[in-house]
Amino acid sequence: PTKQFSGTLNGHLQQLLAAESESYDYDLIVIGGGSGGLACSKESASLGKKVMVLDYVVPTPKGTSWGLGGTCVNVGCIPKKLMHQTALLRTALQDARSLGWEFSEQVSHNWETMKTAVNNYIGSLNWGYRVSLRNKNVNYVNAYAEFVEPHKIKATNKRGKETFYTAARFVLATGERPRYLGIPGDKEYCITSDDLFSLPYCPGKTLVVGASYVSLECGGFLAGLGLDVTIMVRSILLRGFDQEMADRAGDYMETHGVKFLRKFVPVKVEELEPGTPGRLKVTAKSTETGEIIEGEYNTVLIAVGRDACTEKIGLDKAGVKVNPKNGKIPVNDEEQTNVPHIYAIGDILEGKWELTPVAIQAGRLLARRLYSGSATKCDYVNVPTTVFTPLEYGSCGLPEEKAVELYGQENLEVYHSLFWPLEFTVPNRDNNRSYAKIICHKLDNERVIGFHYLGPNAGEVTQGFGAAMKCGITKEQLDTTIGIHPTCAEIFTTMEVTKSSGGDITQAGC
Repeated sequence: PTKQFSGTLNGHLQQLLAAESESYDYDLIVIGGGSGGLACSKESASLGKKVMVLDYVVPTPKGTSWGLGGTCVNVGCIPKKLMHQTALLRTALQDARSLGWEFSEQVSHNWETMKTAVNNYIGSLNWGYRVSLRNKNVNYVNAYAEFVEPHKIKATNKRGKETFYTAARFVLATGERPRYLGIPGDKEYCITSDDLFSLPYCPGKTLVVGASYVSLECGGFLAGLGLDVTIMVRSILLRGFDQEMADRAGDYMETHGVKFLRKFVPVKVEELEPGTPGRLKVTAKSTETGEIIEGEYNTVLIAVGRDACTEKIGLDKAGVKVNPKNGKIPVNDEEQTNVPHIYAIGDILEGKWELTPVAIQAGRLLARRLYSGSATKCDYVNVPTTVFTPLEYGSCGLPEEKAVELYGQENLEVYHSLFWPLEFTVPNRDNNRSYAKIICHKLDNERVIGFHYLGPNAGEVTQGFGAAMKCGITKEQLDTTIGIHPTCAEIFTTMEVTKSSGGDITQAGC
């Protein structure tokens, strides 16, 4: 019977058993110390495993680098939200006057004060991560890792010293970095979000290239700080998001001082004058007519998307399959690559969300499945998210276009409404610019399959509805929920007008 059993063992299981019986330096090596990698390494160590995490930030063309913690903490969500909040405070100052606050006319913003405060906070987080790894007995190595064999990596530190380590299993959590345009002058003279948050000087008149959420968020808060901002867009805003919501978020930005140059792409960037900031000349070309235009700016921020950091980590030596088009890694529903002892999480996964909380959840759950017998997998469906544009956009579930494609227009009911947040009424601004929409599946008890909110505090509003959607909330359940008054979120408990009816959706008073 033993012989017969070994004959039926598939190759994967044999490989894994062989791996377990061999002796390696570590049970697990995690490559990448961002949100996902840190979560996975700490959870694995707390389950009694010997774990190493390697993290190394390759400096940007401008020489910017940062500490442990990955994009979100250092050059992503955290500084972005703080700078977005800074911009919102300018609007709050304007509102304050209409509610009786009296202060001298001269209100100005100091970029350096903001940058230093934000970066000091980030520094404290970097330190906290290092302490946390030490407390959990994770060996943190600040070195660049690449595979030399399926179970062996080479780690190169910033002095060029090479060390080799082996492990029974590996988790790839290398994340992504901003993509450049591949045009003359882009890496020499332009910056990306990797540089913006620690920029030592105010960027001045800025051209933001791209229509990604990074582009709209950065362009939005720079304009909110009072800078002259133009966003150059090749085609549509927020590809992959609900297009009606994207256009409404863009329209709001346009009426609040952001200029949009639509259907243009840059072809070269030249330096007119060096400085902090200097002066740059941008030449751009129409995607429709081929018309050439020129513009002068102090700073050019490229935000046209991000590339997975999988090219130079020796994945070929380990036999890991990668999508050659985008560098993303295909995995099964347990985050396992085609090589059984190598897993991947976070932004580098093919067809998955590029969001910090998703990477953290996937990393923790992976560790529990590997080392504590858990069977819980990361759920990539109905993930709530928010774009921190000047008027914030929160969503969960399907964009309207995708819902129509999947279920057919005739099987959907879309309820929607404009609204005027009470906080905006006395200052008398942005009347009926906020907008709410839910997409319901008629054949499934009017279950909510798409939730969309454009208005203040979108993240706070969307989070709770995200939990409700996970529980399968229906339109009837929303209708029987009592709203909290006066709030923006209560709009979802009183929505009556359907898109198909063509009824009036403007709101008058409370």
